[in-house]
Amino acid sequence: MSITRLVVLSCCIALSSLGIAGNNSVGTSLHKLDPIKVAPNTYYVQGMAEMGSVHNRNFISNAGFVITDGGVVVIDSLGSPVLAQALVAAIKNLTAQPIRKVIVTHYHADHIYGLQVFKALGAQIVAHAAGKLYLSSDVGAQRLASSRQTLAPWIDDSTRLVAADEWISGETTFTMGKVRFVIKPVGPAHTAEDIALFVPSTGVLFAGDLVFQARIPYVGNADSRGWIAALTALKGVAPKIIVPGHGPHSNHALQEIKFTSDYLAHLRAMMSPAALNLDPFDEAYAKADWTEYEGYPLFRAVNRMNAYNIYLSIQQEAQ
Repeated sequence: MSITRLVVLSCCIALSSLGIAGNNSVGTSLHKLDPIKVAPNTYYVQGMAEMGSVHNRNFISNAGFVITDGGVVVIDSLGSPVLAQALVAAIKNLTAQPIRKVIVTHYHADHIYGLQVFKALGAQIVAHAAGKLYLSSDVGAQRLASSRQTLAPWIDDSTRLVAADEWISGETTFTMGKVRFVIKPVGPAHTAEDIALFVPSTGVLFAGDLVFQARIPYVGNADSRGWIAALTALKGVAPKIIVPGHGPHSNHALQEIKFTSDYLAHLRAMMSPAALNLDPFDEAYAKADWTEYEGYPLFRAVNRMNAYNIYLSIQQEAQ
């Protein structure tokens, strides 16, 4: 296993084992999800700005859905089957239309552990073909094994990784009811399989973890150069409203895209000289200026890890 994959795996295990107590500022109970309306027939539920824990049932990411006359399109499935069940119940409170599609923005645990609930309902699962690698990898299997230990009983032996029914590799459009959807592959970025979902009629962009709002992003094994390029590409669709993978939605989509892009660029600027000169990471991190970001949620939990992954990736880019 490569050094980078070892780092990623250790990060995954660390993330799943950290439980940070915090108030649910969204006002959503763990037994009932309260959808937030962002446009006509367009909603999302907002996860907590915390690490996954038994306390929050791994409710740390967002999931969205769009109701049409032909059925419901769901974006991501949340971080545990019990949360997916709560999401299904919330959708049924708003419409009698069946859930027909689930779009997977990327195969990270907090977005996919609810997929089996939607699969059981007969929904078609759509994801980028690069996600096949995660499903067959040691990282995916070991992350699930770790989650079964640290997030039990919400993640247990019955929780499984679910493959897509339709794997896509290029931009794809489909219409449900009278609503047109555009699936835009933009990876490698946050992951190799990143996709975003755009709804032209409302201008809503479901950005997955390409955009983090009001909190420090989780970089992981990201292609930070590709991620910045992906964010530039997303600006081109001229979204009016953005629903990120984490944090509240915004009616200032371009501003939120810029926040994530600027953070990634700052990480690269702080780490590049030391990475290229082979200077010790600890020294470089201690000298770096983090004042612009240290007040954001999860800074202390993930920023150092983010910087280290960027430090390693810059060295790999130079090889």
